[in-house]
Amino acid sequence: MSPINSFLCERGIVNKTKSYNPSCVWDTESGMSLFKARDWWASVLGEGEEFDQGCLCVGDLDNSGSGYDKIVVGSYMGMLRVFSPQPVKPGEPSPADSQLLEVQLRDPVIQVEVGKFVSCSDLLHLAVLHPRKLSVYSVSGTAGNVEHGAQYQLKLIYEHNLQRTAFNMTYGTFGGSLCIQSMDGMLMFFEQESYSFGRFLPGFLLPGPLCYCCRTDTFLTVSSARQLESYRYETLAVATEAETRQDADQLSKSAGKRLMADWTLVLGEQALDLCAPSFSPTSSSIFVCGERNLYCLKDNGQIRFMKKLEYNPSCFLPYASGNDTTNILLGNHNNMLLVYQDVTLKWAAQLSCSPVAIRLANFPDLRGVVVTLSSEGHLQCSYMGTDPSFFSTPKVDSREQDYAQMDTEMKSLQRVIREATRSQAGRTPTLGRVWGGPLGGVWGGPLGGVWGGPWGGIKVKSRCSLPGPKLTVCVQPPLAVSQEQFVLEPLGLPRPNHPPTHIYIQRPALCLILEPSVPGIPRVAQCQFCLPLRLVCRPSSPSKNAKYKITVDTNNPPVNLCEVFPDFLEQSEDKEGNALGFHFLSGAHVTVLASKTSQRYRIQSESFEDIWLVVKELVQRFDHHFARLGVKDFQNSFAGPIPLAEYFETVDHHFELRVNAEKYQDLLSERAIQFRAIQRRLLTRFKDKTPAPLQNLDTLMEGTYRQVIALADAAEENRACLDQAFARLRSATHLLILLVTLWQGLSTDQKAILEATLLPLLQDTPQLGWEESVDAAVSHLLRTCLSRSPKDQALSLSTAQLSMPKDTARLKKHITLLCDRLGKGGRLSLASEANAPTPVMISPVKGFRAGEKSTRLIHSPVQGVPTHSPAYICVCPTTSPTGH
Repeated sequence: MSPINSFLCERGIVNKTKSYNPSCVWDTESGMSLFKARDWWASVLGEGEEFDQGCLCVGDLDNSGSGYDKIVVGSYMGMLRVFSPQPVKPGEPSPADSQLLEVQLRDPVIQVEVGKFVSCSDLLHLAVLHPRKLSVYSVSGTAGNVEHGAQYQLKLIYEHNLQRTAFNMTYGTFGGSLCIQSMDGMLMFFEQESYSFGRFLPGFLLPGPLCYCCRTDTFLTVSSARQLESYRYETLAVATEAETRQDADQLSKSAGKRLMADWTLVLGEQALDLCAPSFSPTSSSIFVCGERNLYCLKDNGQIRFMKKLEYNPSCFLPYASGNDTTNILLGNHNNMLLVYQDVTLKWAAQLSCSPVAIRLANFPDLRGVVVTLSSEGHLQCSYMGTDPSFFSTPKVDSREQDYAQMDTEMKSLQRVIREATRSQAGRTPTLGRVWGGPLGGVWGGPLGGVWGGPWGGIKVKSRCSLPGPKLTVCVQPPLAVSQEQFVLEPLGLPRPNHPPTHIYIQRPALCLILEPSVPGIPRVAQCQFCLPLRLVCRPSSPSKNAKYKITVDTNNPPVNLCEVFPDFLEQSEDKEGNALGFHFLSGAHVTVLASKTSQRYRIQSESFEDIWLVVKELVQRFDHHFARLGVKDFQNSFAGPIPLAEYFETVDHHFELRVNAEKYQDLLSERAIQFRAIQRRLLTRFKDKTPAPLQNLDTLMEGTYRQVIALADAAEENRACLDQAFARLRSATHLLILLVTLWQGLSTDQKAILEATLLPLLQDTPQLGWEESVDAAVSHLLRTCLSRSPKDQALSLSTAQLSMPKDTARLKKHITLLCDRLGKGGRLSLASEANAPTPVMISPVKGFRAGEKSTRLIHSPVQGVPTHSPAYICVCPTTSPTGH
């Protein structure tokens, strides 16, 4: 018999009647084994139940005296089962009498153990650990007089109600017979029917595996610091008792016996399980199964050997063998069962599932059976034989390549590609929007985190067939979409595509813009449209007085506001249509008042920023209303003055929050440096062999820690306020741009330049803020297209890096100067020569009379501002007697 066969047969984990060929075994640490574990008995436990490593144990539970084991399995669903396996032929179900007992308990089963847990009795009993209870049962069988066989009963002997939630337990020959580890790090000792004492483990954070070494009378566990710790039972017994962990920490600092580990060993990884089998009275070993390594230690903490694993282990079991060696059964997540002798792999077999618990048991027909349990409840009894399951790879029919056919196929594919490329120009889809009534209502309290009712409907059409186009819907916060991206059905069908998207308000905040964009097919089609105003506000009663007021003039007689806003008539008390109120989800109220005698309309509110959306909507609806009536010369205007003082209040508030953010950052850096310095001092004191007084360093460190946490919370709160302030600043800037446009009658291109100048950023960052970016852009405009003389236009801009200014005085001065020069006739426009790298003078145009305006094109990029922005391609007016 070969050495491997002798080795396995002596350990009782293989059948001697089988033949083996160890030369056929492959390298199984990273691959597969040729041999499979031979099924002796198997069963599937329940449906939807969960199991873990503590849910399996074996032993002569009914004290039959035959020396044969029973299998006990508990589940997290509270099911307790006892089996006495019997061999079955392959393909046949296991007989019904293999299951001796099945009981539904009230609580989940965390762990089961078989041992002598009753005083004055040498019989074996079953200990069942629940989250808040420990129960000890006896299992007895009554022989039957008919063919139904024996009947088994589960009888409760005693139970302990636990004050803390249990995690695991161990048992042994110490002063008590059971030790339970709680989730908060307390070891609770029970001496059979009575509770003995409890001790808190020092420096505890999370529970780990627990075992008892009988030779040294110590308890072993792996802490959350990823180190193996050993505690003597005597040390635990005489340590100071405390009711809570806080009491234990205070007692350890002040008085009493301080609980300390006998020895520790840093593992550097979390342990799955540990075991200290007692196979010899003279020596014992401690086995630790880590996430990537297998450790074997002496009982004093010295390492015997360590094996690096090339796979993720799931469970392990050391067992005794001859020649003073200990073998290890190790299961992994590759459904492999490996047998190690020290660091040498001796055998490997394939299992049908990944085991989470493994035990060795003796049954009447076979000894040394490997019992495995998976997390899904696959219970399997197997032995390791060498009946291979061969797989022969089918032969592949080799044939010669027909190059003429391949060439014909290539030409046909190229023809298809050319046709597809030729017709690509006509495959531009059309994006449209379909806005009906609200889906599910418009106004209401927050329901499921959604404010306001969703609106939705996008229609996509194409003039030709498009296979599998993609569509993306983009909105700005606080707006949100139910689904951002779609993969549409092929376009060109008889009916257009309607992607089921809904746009809604995610939180009650100031809404900047109601214009989502639909890029549609990337780089091909894009559509930008406006959402209904009812999505962010509802009608309300108009107010007579307000702090901020804006007046818009028209060149046509006043109209009934109810005709312009037919969707806001619910709360309107003015039947003549001279007043209308709007209530935003953010809480602001805006009122629109129409003059009865003049062509003027007043928009007023207690918040300057909230006027923006209503003014924009009013101007747009006036344009649509009079265009529908056939009025061609209708025009909106703003007589002024521009409300710069109110606008600068928003600018100052935003800048103040930015300054506070920098202060919090500096204070956090100082406190963090101080905290690390105190930590180094304390570490030096603790490492000193001659302990010195701490001199209140611990109190100082605790106070510094509290300051760091308070500053971090304050910085986070300031950041949220800064985001809201930036949103309000953008809204106020939109309003300022609209008023300037109405004031001076700017064209669409001129308005785009002004928007890119005053709104260069979509998001405020600590590296680049709104103030310095706008100041650089406005300064550029003042030196180029809005300059007073040609000498100012020729000045080159500074290329210094933008940084946060000390205050907003310079910025406010430049914005005021910008509005002043626009009011005196300054104009902005775009030109096709915008990409010119140097200033270019446009030649005189024939036919110009004296006093008419000529143009000068200037292009000069601004440091820190996007060069593609239209704000930096400017046209300025000049006047000369010669018409240049």
